[in-house]
Amino acid sequence: MPEAPTTKTTPPAGGFAPGAHREALEFIEHVTANAGKVQRRVLAEILSQNAPAEYLRRYGVPGGSADAVEAFRRVVPLVTYEGLQPDILRIANGDISPILSGKPVSEFLTSSGTSGGERKLMPTIADELDRRSLLYSLQMPVMSQSVPGLDKGKAMYLLFVKAESRTPGGLVARPVLTSYYRSRQFLERPHDPYTEYTSPNEAILCVDSYQSMYAQLLCGLVHRADVLRVGAVFASGFLRAVRFLEKHWPRLCRDIRTGTLYPEITDRAVRDAVVGRVLRGADPALADEIEAECAGSSWEGIIRRLWPRTKYIDVIVTGAMSQYIPTLEFYGGGLPLACTMYASSECYFGLNLNPMCKPGDVAYTLIPTMCYFEFLPLQCSDGKPAEPSHRDLVGLVDVKLGHEYELVVTTYSGLYRYRVGDVLRVAGFKNEAPMFKFVRRQNVALSIDSDKTDETELHAAVSGAVQHLAPFGASLVEYTSYADAATIPGHYVLFWELRAGSTAVPASVFEDCCLSVEEALNSVYRQCRACDKSIGPLEIRVVSEGTFDKLMDYAISRGASINQYKAPRCVRPGPVVELLDARVQAKYFSPKCPKWSPGNNQWNASNGDAA
Repeated sequence: MPEAPTTKTTPPAGGFAPGAHREALEFIEHVTANAGKVQRRVLAEILSQNAPAEYLRRYGVPGGSADAVEAFRRVVPLVTYEGLQPDILRIANGDISPILSGKPVSEFLTSSGTSGGERKLMPTIADELDRRSLLYSLQMPVMSQSVPGLDKGKAMYLLFVKAESRTPGGLVARPVLTSYYRSRQFLERPHDPYTEYTSPNEAILCVDSYQSMYAQLLCGLVHRADVLRVGAVFASGFLRAVRFLEKHWPRLCRDIRTGTLYPEITDRAVRDAVVGRVLRGADPALADEIEAECAGSSWEGIIRRLWPRTKYIDVIVTGAMSQYIPTLEFYGGGLPLACTMYASSECYFGLNLNPMCKPGDVAYTLIPTMCYFEFLPLQCSDGKPAEPSHRDLVGLVDVKLGHEYELVVTTYSGLYRYRVGDVLRVAGFKNEAPMFKFVRRQNVALSIDSDKTDETELHAAVSGAVQHLAPFGASLVEYTSYADAATIPGHYVLFWELRAGSTAVPASVFEDCCLSVEEALNSVYRQCRACDKSIGPLEIRVVSEGTFDKLMDYAISRGASINQYKAPRCVRPGPVVELLDARVQAKYFSPKCPKWSPGNNQWNASNGDAA
């Protein structure tokens, strides 16, 4: 039988009360000190709660019995999204029987990962909002240990919602953050001086990204003297806000100077909130102060200058977001970059207990009450790649320092031994609980914002696009790609080496190639391009003949084997990109945004695959 929960290892529903920092820190201390015991209890709870689930019955797991935990460990296999997709589509199409969870599925969370070109749908239950709220409630107690006085001002956090859709069965499908910002737990949160935001809820909940960004930046500027920290979820999103400010600061200053709101902000709830609760009349002196900073010759350190009391920038800078660190440091003027939480659509996982560390030192401690954690070693003991099997899984307290693992989770919402796709390296321990560095996503070649494009998808898109060259006798010799974060927003770059034909290829045809690649990429990429404007137009850079031979020569000079060398499909900024850029002959950009519709075409299935 599982151990009876104690008050110190069982979190309060919805998280800790405002100001209850001591209790929150004690909770972290006790669950990490008893991580193994807590994990056994969590698995038993999940199996008991989900005992009616068809998925568990398929494998003969008696969810409500004393043998459930051992049966689960013995027989339940690893699974990917594609393995669960038939069950998920049944739920999406209206089947209300307990397929994955013993509790009703309350909504679907749309993952930034894709399957068959469409967003993955993660089923969730209402109780999961309390677990997410718990993790949020632990952030400020942890941060306040490193940065005192955060209750003496405001936070300018730029938070946004995205479009929602409904499945044929009537369930809402939306991103996890949109779900949280629209939840009772967020909207009816009790007053807490540690989490007082400059943005009114009405601005956060505005689905028009332009109006939401404008209103939130305006409110942040009005409250500039009170702002103690700034941030967004991802580094890319925060830099988009800086670029927006660069473009629109004269208009924002005019609104502050006159005490009125720009007429293009037409959302009635946003107008009422900003005019009624934030602007409160003309403030020419404040407008002059902001204008003096924004009109200068350089925007280096602009964040520190506009919000002089700011103590740090709170953004995710691990994984693909690390490419934005130099730009953040430029605009931040030396402000620390704090990376606080590790979460996904599948589940919220853990916290960085040393949030003011350098970006390269960020390590997340997984909170043992969030779900049941297991880890798939990336290599066997003989050094060969591990064949994925549930028999190879390692428990939370059994991982080894310095080793790398793929994260596998079993959740209260009904995911069982689900492969998240994140590769983590054990960097240390907090009591019994390991601290992990995020290494990479499995099989992701390119990422700018919430998009994730793998090599197979990119290759298919390029293969289709080069057909535009055939009428001119030209063909593709070799290609590679990289995510260019030097521009705001960032964009995908393809380096193409061509074999020329008898007729010159017009620029318009290369532009068609750019658009063709974009049209063939997944719906997350296309939404970021067409709707969110968080990714810029795709670029093709045509390089001179022999460029990829030079690239091979460089790789061999660095120790690569000539017998095993193959051109990389994705490269990172540095010497390789410099080599490629030095041989660019022409550049072309996509002439317009790819097609994207908020409607979903993935509900119908054939043989378990999304249409």
